[in-house]
Amino acid sequence: MNHYNNSPIESFSALQLWARHNIKLLFSKNTWITFGEYIGLGRPVSNQPITAFHELAAFVASRSSHVAQSTLYGYLKTRAGTRFPTLFENKDMLASINLAKWHVYAACISDLAAYMGVLLHHRTGAENARIVQLMNQVVEQIIEDIGMPEEAGDDLGESFEAMKIRIANMDFTAHEDGEDLFSVSPGALYRWAPIAHNLKRFDKIPVENSVRFKWKDVRDRARALLDAETLLSNQHPDWSSRTESQLNRQ
Repeated sequence: MNHYNNSPIESFSALQLWARHNIKLLFSKNTWITFGEYIGLGRPVSNQPITAFHELAAFVASRSSHVAQSTLYGYLKTRAGTRFPTLFENKDMLASINLAKWHVYAACISDLAAYMGVLLHHRTGAENARIVQLMNQVVEQIIEDIGMPEEAGDDLGESFEAMKIRIANMDFTAHEDGEDLFSVSPGALYRWAPIAHNLKRFDKIPVENSVRFKWKDVRDRARALLDAETLLSNQHPDWSSRTESQLNRQ
């Protein structure tokens, strides 16, 4: 668009046409569907009551996927503005987004698995070893479902291992039901988002706060959907007769 050769009215009209096209593209349904397919985390968000192991794993996976997608894309969109759709036309940027998406997703799984274990304890009073064993199974199942995508890079295994160590060594009885458990995902988004450092260095607090804010609705849904007593009775019903020391030896 050449502002010097066109009249002010022609330039303004051209600007309007450009804005309509790009803003429409940015917020169009097809654009977001394409990005949702591209990111590879497009799990349907689970709103089913959580009464069994597979429902708990589905809730953790789907809600973690939603938070990972919305916060990563939201940050990129904020920084790129109307140029956001064009980011996906650059191969190097695509590779960086791919890398970021899996690491943010892993961090979200870690935080939500930790929270769900604490919520299970608060609802049932179950011993810590029982909760640890169940949540270990949850993260192992989700990791198995994910596999090791080539686009995720070599460090994803380390993220998975850190998640497993966190859950295996966690004292779920020592935490309150609140946002403090969501301690890994805010930093992961800030670290892995493919934003130039000279820009990113001003974003740390708002970016991390945006992730914490996203978890509020997830906690509300977890409280509403979790049938903790039924879940524990459905998963290894003979646990109720075992002592904590017996569980620790398994």
